[in-house]
Amino acid sequence: MRRIYVLLPDVKSATHIVDELLLRRIEWRHVHVLAAPGVPLEDLPEATLTQRSDLLPALARGTAAGGVTGMLAGLVAMAFPPVGLTIAGGAVVLMTLASAGIGAWTATMIGVDVPNTRLKRFEEAVAKGELLMMVDVKTDRVEEIEEVIKQHHPEADVEGHDPTIPAFP
Repeated sequence: MRRIYVLLPDVKSATHIVDELLLRRIEWRHVHVLAAPGVPLEDLPEATLTQRSDLLPALARGTAAGGVTGMLAGLVAMAFPPVGLTIAGGAVVLMTLASAGIGAWTATMIGVDVPNTRLKRFEEAVAKGELLMMVDVKTDRVEEIEEVIKQHHPEADVEGHDPTIPAFP
């Protein structure tokens, strides 16, 4: 799957494009529209928190950092056990998993408040009142969908696509 980015001037254009995408068998759940706060999207599929924020990359970083930290702490505790305690491999695994969970939780709390880094180049246009439409399509349909949008909607500005999209956009 790849994500196509399209900047649109208004809700009417976005509605027409969504209708065309549905006719071309692009499912509703694969279309996401992002607008400035206060801009009514009417019946358009609004971008979720996952698409608007850096939630997923933060989750991945937090889980990895927490897991590594917990594993290292467990290995150090196993190599230099506190007086009177015997620490085995199970404790290392438990510390690794617990730290990964804490790291994931902490990082997602931060990532929710950070705007999506992939959308940074569109911030100015969205702030001016334009709509950003993100369409997730199969790799072999990217050119077809981009061409349909360009031909039928000259007001739409197709901004290209990502090489891949996250596993859970």
